[in-house]
Amino acid sequence: MKITAVKTFLCNCYRTNWVFVKVETDTGPCGWGEATLEYREPTVAAAIHDLESWLIGKDPANIELFRHDCYRDAYWRGGPVLMSALAGVEIALWDIKGKTLGVPVWQLLGGKVRDAIPVYVNGWFAPAKTPDEFAEKAAAIRDLGYPGCKWDPFGKAWQELGKRELDQAMECVRKVAAAVGNDMKLMIEGHGRFDIPTAVRIAQHLEEFDIHWFEEPLPPDDLPGMREVRERTRVPLSAGERLYNRYEFRRFFELGCADYVQPDVSHAGGLLEMRFLASEAETRHLGFCPHNPSGPVANAATLQLAACVPNFRILEMMMTDVPYRAEICDEKLVLRNGCMEIPDRPGIGVELDERELLKHPFIPTQLRHYRGDLTDIRPVDAVRYYKLV
Repeated sequence: MKITAVKTFLCNCYRTNWVFVKVETDTGPCGWGEATLEYREPTVAAAIHDLESWLIGKDPANIELFRHDCYRDAYWRGGPVLMSALAGVEIALWDIKGKTLGVPVWQLLGGKVRDAIPVYVNGWFAPAKTPDEFAEKAAAIRDLGYPGCKWDPFGKAWQELGKRELDQAMECVRKVAAAVGNDMKLMIEGHGRFDIPTAVRIAQHLEEFDIHWFEEPLPPDDLPGMREVRERTRVPLSAGERLYNRYEFRRFFELGCADYVQPDVSHAGGLLEMRFLASEAETRHLGFCPHNPSGPVANAATLQLAACVPNFRILEMMMTDVPYRAEICDEKLVLRNGCMEIPDRPGIGVELDERELLKHPFIPTQLRHYRGDLTDIRPVDAVRYYKLV
């Protein structure tokens, strides 16, 4: 079997644009990957096509050879663009291997340790702005059985947070906590926006609410600062979605930056790299909780990891998505008793429809964190894309 073509598809999904990769072969199945890199989608698509010289005419089964050579031969190593491009192709190659052997990818990565994984929802709050609006949205999801929910209550803050803004953020947390009661884990998102003293102040205020974690309190390039924040607060921290390979994570682990580790399968080099990172986290008794707000292929790939990683604790998922998600792919997701069931289909477990993808072409989007419309991340016609039982 030889690789004959590498295709990319940019599909708008309101908040951003999904970047999908299709790897075709001469005698076997094709494979699908995802390299959604928010706000740099055409750039990562171009980087994927830069990898074609390592792929065309090659055996798709040699996944580690592809990953090693492409990384070794990149003079300017690492970073989100190269690692996302590698990840998208690598996921597609695992998809081909699983389909060829007739088994799900989790079977090739060590077999199952569980049949389902607990989830926490993101995006449930759209388009809330005030504490009362967040509380109203929270009450609406309270009885749906989700084990946890995550949100960013900090408006458009950058680095510092005034007393008025901090009080408003804590009022938002207080009202959401009251609305959901004791049955849901609360994850507070920082989006990497604060300096050290502000992050520490926020974390100390959050101690009142017994939150599950405070996510990315500092910009991702300040790992020593993350360690300092962790030392100065009793609130658990999570981070790692904007670290891109094992070399960056080595320092993250050595410094002891967080209590929960959150790499993204579409950015950190792919499934095998994620498996390695999960094992390193396991040696330190850290929970592995991948970043997972992207599209159906990234979600399917992350579920493969959820199946076989012992220290995979909880899965992030968007509560709703664009209504045409069901038309571009054939995912069959079941959420039962607050847990997403692990699929048994060969490969990564999802197929895409090229014709439907082309109906939703690329639309440029911009980062919302500092504009005041942070919570406008779901369209008004958003729907659930999974069966809730």
